Order: sequence, then C-alpha cells, then structure tokens
Amino acid sequence: MAHLRVIITNKHYINQHNKLAYYLLIRFSIDYHSWRFTLENLVNLKTGSDALFILLGAVMVLAMHAGFAFLELGTVRKKNQVNALVKILTDFAVSTLAYFFIGYFIAYGVHFLAGAEQLAQKNGYELVKFFFLLTFAAAIPAIVSGGIAERARFNPQLVATFMLVGFIYPIFEGIAWNNRLGVQEWLTATFGSPFHDFAGSVVVHAVGGWIGLAAVLLLGARRGRYSKDGRISAHPPSSIPFLALGAWILTVGWFGFNVMSAQEISKISGLVAVNSLMAMVGGTLVALWAGKNDPGFLHNGPLAGLVAVCAGSDLMHPIGALLTGGVAGGLFVVMFTLTQNRWKIDDVLGVWPLHGLCGAWGGIAAGIFGAKALGGMGGVSFMGQLLGTLLGIAIAFAGGYAVYGVLKKLIGIRLDAEEEFNGADITVHKISATPERESGW
Repeated sequence: MAHLRVIITNKHYINQHNKLAYYLLIRFSIDYHSWRFTLENLVNLKTGSDALFILLGAVMVLAMHAGFAFLELGTVRKKNQVNALVKILTDFAVSTLAYFFIGYFIAYGVHFLAGAEQLAQKNGYELVKFFFLLTFAAAIPAIVSGGIAERARFNPQLVATFMLVGFIYPIFEGIAWNNRLGVQEWLTATFGSPFHDFAGSVVVHAVGGWIGLAAVLLLGARRGRYSKDGRISAHPPSSIPFLALGAWILTVGWFGFNVMSAQEISKISGLVAVNSLMAMVGGTLVALWAGKNDPGFLHNGPLAGLVAVCAGSDLMHPIGALLTGGVAGGLFVVMFTLTQNRWKIDDVLGVWPLHGLCGAWGGIAAGIFGAKALGGMGGVSFMGQLLGTLLGIAIAFAGGYAVYGVLKKLIGIRLDAEEEFNGADITVHKISATPERESGW
C-alpha cells in the first residue's frame, strides 16, 4: 500500500496519465491492479478519441477541396470547367507526396520512415495529425488555382504545387506552429506574447493568397480581358449554382478546419465554433450589402469572414468575431473590384483579396479583438500579430514569385493564344464539360 501511495501521489506520474484514475482509486478504494487496468483503458480511450477527433477534422477539410473545385468551376467560363475539377484533385495528390516526404519534416522535424509498428503507436495519432495538417497544406495550390485559372499550363502548375507545398509553405508553418528559427521567442521577449494563429488565417490563407498574387502577376491577364483603350471585357460566372455549391461545401467544412485545429478532444472549444459562425454571418451580410445583392459577392462573403476569424477564433468574444467577419466581407468586395477594374490584375476568383488580404486582416484582428480589453481571452499583442503577419506575407510573396518566376523562364507557365482561346478543357484534357451537347447527340 505504501508503494501505491508513492505512485499515486507522484504529480508527474498523475499528470502523465489521467486524473480520473486517481479519483476512482481514492473514491471507490479500487485495488492497485484494477487501478492499473482502469488507467490503461482510460489512456487508450484518450489516445483513440484524439485520433478519431483529428481524423474527422481531416475528412472535413478534405471535403473542403471539393468546395474549392466547385467554386472555381462555377466562376470560370464553360470551356475551363473540367480543368478546374482536374487541377484541384491532382494538386491534392501532388501535395500529399511533397508534404509527406519533405514539407512535414521541414515544418515539424517529423518523418515517416520508421516501421509500421512504430507509426501505429498511440492509435496512429501522429499519422492522422499529418493527414489533418496535409489538408491545410494542400489548400495552398487550391487557393492559387483560382487566381491563375483559364490560362495557366497544367504540368508546370503541378511542379509549382510540389515546390510550394514541399519547400515554401512549411517555412512559415514551422515558424508559426512549431517555434522554428526562434521567431516566436523573439516576439515573446519583445512584445510579451508570440504570434498567434489558431487555425491558419495567415499560415494558410494569407500565404496562399500572396503566393497567388505573385503567380497572377507573372502570368498576366487573360487574353481579351483588358483592351488597349482601357475597356474591360466581362467574364461573368458560368454557373451560379455550382459557385454557390462550392461556397456551401467550404463553409460547412470550415467548422472542422477551425474547431478541430485544437487537435485533441480535451481541448475542443465551443467558443471557436460560435466565433466561426458569427464571422461567417458578418461576412455574408456585409458582402450582400456592399456587393449590392450580387450572388458572387454574397457567396464569397462567408468565406471572407471565415478566413479572417481563423487566427483568433479561440480568443475573441463572439461580437468581436462578428465584427472581424463583417470587415472581411466588405474588404473582399472593395478590393476585388479595385483589383479587377482599376488595377487590372486578372485574379479570376479574387484569391488575393479573399485569402491574401482577409487572411492578413484576420492575423491582425486577433491582436485587436483577442485582447481582454475588448472581451477577448488575452495572451496576444497587436505588434506581435502585425509583425508575424507581415513575415508570413513576405515569405509567401517572395517564395511564390521565385517558384513561378523560375518556371516561367525555364519551361513557361502560360497557354499559347490558340490553346487559351480553345479553353483548357479541350487543350489539356481533350474533353469539355458537356461533350454530348457539343457533338449534337
């Protein structure tokens, strides 16, 4: 019994296991061997539950890639719809290889070259954690895809995907989420808190959006989009129903994206879920108003709000999340219009304003509405958020420009005039979205 008391009063031992077992031992006088059996079952239940929790999150974010596909399909012209679907799925496959063999190791120092027996430990939690974070990493080329649609060559884009997911994205991911390179320590020492990005406003969305901007600038506008005399050729969405379907799939999946970023079931927070909801609502209503009932703006509104709230969804008061989402919805409408009409940057889906700018706003907003003075949880600083966001933007734009710049010089990244006129569906995939109609069947 003395031996047992030493075990159960050892704080380190208790903390490493489950305090519930200690309670059962004292409350119900369970004998030592029964306690050990109960403890092992509780530990196994905890690790199994965590593995299931993060696996469900991975599946939900994986489903979001269907949302990316349909959002792009509904926005591009009909001659490029098949290409939109093929790109998203193929990019995910390439991203998986790049992240499994290279990117995950750069970000976290973890590899999967051990035996299967070792990999299966803790119910395979480390494997499903990789799966979950992979779905985030693969969002980078999915975001970029929308900006470069209708004129980018297919195979060079796959090379770019491998380079971005394998080498560029993990740099800032490791800095923000794994304390790489000492940046977080410096921010903590200087401003009192590290850069905080709970679910990827900056790590995923701003990085993807600024890479997308670099790619769009290097590609140039679609032929005929802007004339020499300053006129703009309108390219309206080919299918509002498919655009809306994509937006809804993304919106629903986003609750897995944000809530399950806790990565352990014991850390799940209803605050994250409700903040995501409020930001979605704020983005929707402001985009509806600012966009004057335009369905394209409306359906991107909730996405803008959700992009922005990712960073501080675990810190903000729901009213702060509502305001964050509302600002993002208005920011998207205004900046999409300026980008397309005044600056003549042909970003087809508006990935730079939606992800690049709304993501950056989200990183900064976490430092505003996450503060205790505004009802937040605290533990963040405005300057830490600002500098962390700017660092992510710099790495993304420089890395994206380098990747696409080298590819442009070496092999070319753009379809020629005839291929672009015919459309990527026929040029690349030899079939259109509705072949039976076009063949006269």
